[in-house]
Amino acid sequence: MNSRVVITGMGAVSPLGHNWEDSWRNMRKGVSGIGRLTRCNPDLFPSKVAAEVLGLDSSKYFDKKAIRKMARFTEFFCNAGAQAIEDGGLQNQDFYPDDEIAVIIGNGVGGFEVMEEAARMLERKGLIGIPPLSIPKLIINEGSSTLATMYGFHGPSYGVVTACASGTDAIGQALYAIKSGQIQAAVVGGAESALTELGIGAFTKLQTLSTGFNHEPHRASRPFDKDRDGFVMSEGAAVLILESLENARKRGARIYAELLGYGITCDAHHLTSPKEDGSYTAKAIQKALRMADIRPEEVDYLNAHGTSTPINDPTETRAIRLAFGSYADKLSVSSTKSMTGHMIGAAGAIELMACVNAIRDDFVPPTINLENPDPECDLDFVPNEGRNQKVNIAVSISLGFGGHNGCLVVKRFAE
Repeated sequence: MNSRVVITGMGAVSPLGHNWEDSWRNMRKGVSGIGRLTRCNPDLFPSKVAAEVLGLDSSKYFDKKAIRKMARFTEFFCNAGAQAIEDGGLQNQDFYPDDEIAVIIGNGVGGFEVMEEAARMLERKGLIGIPPLSIPKLIINEGSSTLATMYGFHGPSYGVVTACASGTDAIGQALYAIKSGQIQAAVVGGAESALTELGIGAFTKLQTLSTGFNHEPHRASRPFDKDRDGFVMSEGAAVLILESLENARKRGARIYAELLGYGITCDAHHLTSPKEDGSYTAKAIQKALRMADIRPEEVDYLNAHGTSTPINDPTETRAIRLAFGSYADKLSVSSTKSMTGHMIGAAGAIELMACVNAIRDDFVPPTINLENPDPECDLDFVPNEGRNQKVNIAVSISLGFGGHNGCLVVKRFAE
């Protein structure tokens, strides 16, 4: 596993913008992408806020007929993936054998709106009412296979499902595959769209969603703040191009950053709650740093999972302290979920993208709405305004239901 792996393309569809440049520009400014829920009737739920992708036009990449054959998460993934492929110069590529490019999606729950519509039609009309494409539209791997088919990429195409860590783990698996020589390049990231009656209703039953800021949606996601009361559901996608440094050089690709390390553990503790001492989240961070051959004190910025839930935020604070020791007090940490909401399976991918751009711009994005810091969350969470700061190495961590912990380490590219 000696190949150096670099990031050479990016694409995004988020509540902050329909591409990675606009999404990052609004992150820098501390803009909230959260508003009143419109995808379904907000009056059905105690939480009436969401971070939605509004007004997306995918006609540049596929026609209306193709879109009708996609679940919403697949449209997001294919749109962001097409952006990344163009950004990385692979749209008409003849450099790689077509079976050496993988397409890997991280996703949590698949096509919820497809499943709900099929269930409604079954109840109304019986078997004849179920739309014929229900199964291929709702399954998670349909996102990766649709994008692979669009571009004729015949390498591995599959989905990674580790709840809210899915995007991070998809990228980590692509890193392993390139380093081990199984593939030469990967189109990889995460996507999610579960802003449906079932999706919001099911998370409501888990008592995980914010309900106290319905009158001020932009203030609802407030990681590490004492007044936080749950996360805000979001949707979107983020996709990156990974390839070996050797190949990127040969084809003259622009290099955004180098992906150095990946660590993964499981709390093996509870279906939905993290292990509160943060020990296995810390071990995932340590594994990633070890793979990257990076000392804790070399890290400049950490993009936290930072969900704005009562349990996650202090647990994550403990994990960071365990992993970084006394250096944790000097580390800049922020949660961009304060602006994007929780994009579930897409969260890890867009948060790694934020790390790449933090390195590019030497700028750390803020944790907005951090007005009344929780004493249990006592790190430098870059409150409310981003800061100019030299960033050479950044870390992104993701935690998912089921105890999944994932961590990625990215570094400024140097020859």
